[in-house]
Amino acid sequence: MNVMKYRHLMVLASLAMVLSACSSMPSVKKIQKLPDTADAPYDNILVVALLSSYTARKGLEKQVVSQLAERGTKSVASTSMMEPTTPMTKENYVAMIDEIGADAMLVSQPIDLQTGISIQDANPQATYNIRPTYYFNVWDVNLTEYIEPPFVGIEGTYVLATQVYSVSTREAVWAIESTADFHQDISVPRPYGIYLDEARSIVKHLSRDGVIAK
Repeated sequence: MNVMKYRHLMVLASLAMVLSACSSMPSVKKIQKLPDTADAPYDNILVVALLSSYTARKGLEKQVVSQLAERGTKSVASTSMMEPTTPMTKENYVAMIDEIGADAMLVSQPIDLQTGISIQDANPQATYNIRPTYYFNVWDVNLTEYIEPPFVGIEGTYVLATQVYSVSTREAVWAIESTADFHQDISVPRPYGIYLDEARSIVKHLSRDGVIAK
């Protein structure tokens, strides 16, 4: 199986956080159109996310499988067939394909990431204690101000590449790149809504291009 080669970018260590950040809807560019000779549509797909974090891989794969199921296409997440420490190797994925009898494999992986740091002052909170004095129209005012630490966030743009491989030909038959802007407050636990956005976008284009049944 000719799995997409990694571009060894520093993004792999941090993309788990990026994909789970607050993000815009992905914009998609077609990289490889489905050829007329392809044995599509496919109806039994192994879904693979080549991310550095097992949790991130599981989150994205789960959403893609869910979106495919809504369109009547059977698929299996690779993370459902492995342990967190199982190596992401060609041999392991081929064994999964043989076990489930897949006719195609969908592979998503990061290919670019541009990031920056943003700092925003938190809104201070103040309380006033006002008391009259013995003097006419003179008041004693005590102000107490609570200033929270500033918000620190990561913002930028990422690109996720997705390819579909035919099991019978062992060749890539379709590919897209999805690009989205994101912003993540580093103090907030990771939400996973962006996985759903990515999965919807990927599966929508799979159906539109005839890679799966519409």
